[in-house]
Amino acid sequence: MIPLYKPHMPELPELDSILHSGQLAYGKYTREFEQRLENFIGCSQGHILATNSFNMAIAVTTSLLEIKAGDEIIASPMACLASTQPFVAHEINVKWADVDPTTGTLCPESVKKKISKNTKAIIHNHFCGYPGYIDEINEIGRHYGIPVIDDGIEAFGSIYKGKMVGNCGADITIFSFNAVRIPNTIDGGAVVIRDKGMIKKAEMVRDCGIDRSVFRDELGEIRPECDITLTGHSATMSNVNAYIGIQQMNCMENILKRQRRQAGIWIKELECENDIQVINRNEITPNYWVFGTLVRDKRKTIINFRNKGWYASGVHINNNVYSIFGKQDELPGVNEFYAHYVALPCGWWVDKGENIG
Repeated sequence: MIPLYKPHMPELPELDSILHSGQLAYGKYTREFEQRLENFIGCSQGHILATNSFNMAIAVTTSLLEIKAGDEIIASPMACLASTQPFVAHEINVKWADVDPTTGTLCPESVKKKISKNTKAIIHNHFCGYPGYIDEINEIGRHYGIPVIDDGIEAFGSIYKGKMVGNCGADITIFSFNAVRIPNTIDGGAVVIRDKGMIKKAEMVRDCGIDRSVFRDELGEIRPECDITLTGHSATMSNVNAYIGIQQMNCMENILKRQRRQAGIWIKELECENDIQVINRNEITPNYWVFGTLVRDKRKTIINFRNKGWYASGVHINNNVYSIFGKQDELPGVNEFYAHYVALPCGWWVDKGENIG
C-alpha cells in the first residue's frame, strides 16, 4: 500500500566524519542550515533559529513572548497534538476557535469572538500544509495588539499569495523537522522571528538564557559576574541534525515539485467524482505534504482508497475532544470539517519521476 507519510533521507557523505569530529553540538552546520532556511523562505538574515525539536520551538516562542502559566492563547483544534499539547504542558490555557469547514483552517470571525483581555497570542495552524486566511488573521492580531504565531508544523514550502509560509507577516512562525515532515532532520524545528529587535533575546532563550558573547573569560571559564536573567531552554540544534537538514535542503525544490505534480494528477482524476471535493483556494499553493479532500462518506472513502492500495486517512482528530484542554463550546465548523476530511498520499515517493537529488 502506498503510505501517507514516508521519511525522506538523502545521501550523507560527511556524516561519519562529523560524528567523529568532536564537534557534535550547535556549530557551523547549524548556522549553515539556518542560512539555507532563510534563503529558501526569503526572510532576512539572522531571523531563523533552528531548534532541537518542534516542542522546543514552541517553548522558545512562549518564553520569548513571555506567555506564562495562566495566560491564554487562541488556537485551532484541527491540528496535530504536537502543536497544542505543549501549551498545556506549560499550564497555558488554550481557547479553541472554530475553523472554516471548507478548509480546516482558522475562521477569522471566530478568532475575533474568542479574544479577551487574557489573550496573549493567536496560534494560526496551516492544516496539513494548506495555508489559512493569513492576511485576515494577521490583521486581527495587529488590530488588537496580539502576536500571531504561524504554526507551520506541516507547511514548510507552502505558499500564500506568492510568499513562503514563514515570510507572510506573522510575528513568529514555527516549523517542525520531525521524521515525517519536510525537511526532515530526524527531529528538529525552527523559529522564524519577524522583529529584528527580538533576535538577540531569542538566541539567549534558546540557549538557557546565556549571552555567549560575555559568558566566558579569556581562559574559557564561566564568568561569575555574567548573570542569567531570562528563562531559557536547552534548545539548540546539533551539527549532526543540521547537516542532515542541509542535505535535505539540496533536495527541497525537487521534493516540492514532485508533490505538486502528483497533486495535479489527483485533481484531474477526482474532477468527475461527485462524492469527493478537492480542497483548494486561489491564493494558496500547498506543499502537498498530503492531498486534502472533503468527502460525503468518510469511512467508506477511506476503505475504498485503501482497497485500491492508497493509505487514505483523516490524519488528525480535532483536539477539543481531549479532556486535558477542558470543556469548551461546541464548534460547528470543526465538527463539519472533521466529519468529511480525508487525506490522500501525495508525497515525493508517489511520483516516480526524476531522481530527487
